[in-house]
Amino acid sequence: MAKIKITLVKSVIGYNKKQRETVKSLGLKKLNSSVIQEDTPDILGKIHSIAHLVKVEEAK
Repeated sequence: MAKIKITLVKSVIGYNKKQRETVKSLGLKKLNSSVIQEDTPDILGKIHSIAHLVKVEEAK
């Protein structure tokens, strides 16, 4: 599986609880924090639901 780098680029303040919990479940905490995750359908679904808050890149 490929690896992807997920970076939180917008604050979760003002968004509903479900979106805040999705950000937390991906391992993101503070603004501009990044995590590297596997490219699985579960992770891609989470990214799709908070696409307006994160930036996704291919990890090297």
